[in-house]
Amino acid sequence: MNADDDEITPAELDDLLGTDDEVRVVDIRSPSAFDRGHIPDSENVPFDQIPRRAEEFADAERVVTVCPKGISSRQAMQLLRSSEAVDGEVESLAGGLTAWHDERSLEATETSDGTASDETTTSDAPF
Repeated sequence: MNADDDEITPAELDDLLGTDDEVRVVDIRSPSAFDRGHIPDSENVPFDQIPRRAEEFADAERVVTVCPKGISSRQAMQLLRSSEAVDGEVESLAGGLTAWHDERSLEATETSDGTASDETTTSDAPF
């Protein structure tokens, strides 16, 4: 983890995703923004749903919140940490998806017309 115990760097997250450690990556953007591109294997829980869905993370050993720049994800991290339902480690992605995208690609979700099912995005960040 980097010097700020509240954040994990993109490189650290990428390394963590390559291990057997349980980590849940929670993208707090809107579903449409998530569909345009997201970290592989992440799940979409829009920011306004975090308080009422916190119990979904009760058994998670580690949760990393993600947003475009790493600002709102810190607020989501605090919401999850303050929830009595969440006992695991909760962190925010330092620099958000912008920092992730600078180093790695994002995965697109299949749209209603069936396009972009397993493509990765390497052009401008989709958020």
